[in-house]
Amino acid sequence: MTVNVIVTDMDGTFLDDAKKYDRPRFMAQYQQLKGRGIEFVVASGNQYYQLISFFPELKDEISFVAENGALVYEHGKRLFHGELTRNESRIVLGELLSDSRLNFVACGLESAYVSENAPEAFVALMAKHYHRLQRVKDYRDIDDVLFKFSLNLPDQQIPQMVDRLHASLEGIMKPVTSGFGFIDLIIPGLHKASGISRLLKRWALSPQNVVAIGDSGNDMEMLKMARYAFAMGNAAPEIKALSRYHTDDNNHQGALKVIQAVLDRTPPFNDA
Repeated sequence: MTVNVIVTDMDGTFLDDAKKYDRPRFMAQYQQLKGRGIEFVVASGNQYYQLISFFPELKDEISFVAENGALVYEHGKRLFHGELTRNESRIVLGELLSDSRLNFVACGLESAYVSENAPEAFVALMAKHYHRLQRVKDYRDIDDVLFKFSLNLPDQQIPQMVDRLHASLEGIMKPVTSGFGFIDLIIPGLHKASGISRLLKRWALSPQNVVAIGDSGNDMEMLKMARYAFAMGNAAPEIKALSRYHTDDNNHQGALKVIQAVLDRTPPFNDA
């Protein structure tokens, strides 16, 4: 089966714990991928403007499924964006603001937004993932297309919060975990796999032609979809269980090792 597309998550997958990757090695790999006509796609829960900062020289050549599938860019051009209605946004904000202990970011087409009353530590953390981040006095006054919300909580509080948001926002938003204490609220049906599918349709390709690499709950749909699904060595147990293949952890270039296997046509790509 021919490999035509390689899709990778970023945090905990392509990036090491210091939020870096081996640029010389990847750039050499990318030139080989480009020469073979293999598309490279970044699929992440993070903001598009943050993601392109990792690939400044390639941002108009590669494609991005950002905000967990709510925003898709193909070779520098916006292909798709999700959108909550004003009423849906009000319902979500009402639920999140009902708990004064919750800190969250509202994610939009032009920027992400955080309360001016949010703790500085929270703002600093979210600024790493949202390079366009504006403080607002009232979330309800935001004039932008909203399509995602992001929360950060202590790990022990996450299961209970996910259950609560599943129940209170059913049909409007779906809570997914992305590791490192993050919960993202995504529009049902808009996940990484849906964004990848939009690109595959443009390229007249099948999931059978896709390599996908991930580590967390928000990678589940794309790993179920792809013919060559790789879980990182540091992946959550449920991600390892559903992935057909496994690679090294994110601090030992597990994602780059998968790319190299594609290029070298070593198993499981010896027939690709």
